[in-house]
Amino acid sequence: MTDGLSPDVIPVIPRGVRLHWDHVREKWVLLAPERAVALDPIGHAIMTEIDGARSFGTITTALADKYGAPHEQVAADAGEFLRGLMNRRILEVA
Repeated sequence: MTDGLSPDVIPVIPRGVRLHWDHVREKWVLLAPERAVALDPIGHAIMTEIDGARSFGTITTALADKYGAPHEQVAADAGEFLRGLMNRRILEVA
């Protein structure tokens, strides 16, 4: 388990939340009702892997392989990031 997220949970972007390129700020943001969350490149990389079907473990393995990073570090960082979004009700798990 990583920061409260087990490898078998499936992160889901809830209805009403979407990933959007903000042309004014020239950065990726998550748009949710009455709020926006700016994403850095790492946050964007994590969010682009979420498809509502793949598990947290599969996502973190894919990210670790893609960026040549230690799986444990990717899982810890992604878990912390996703937990923060869940606390703000911008992400859910299935």
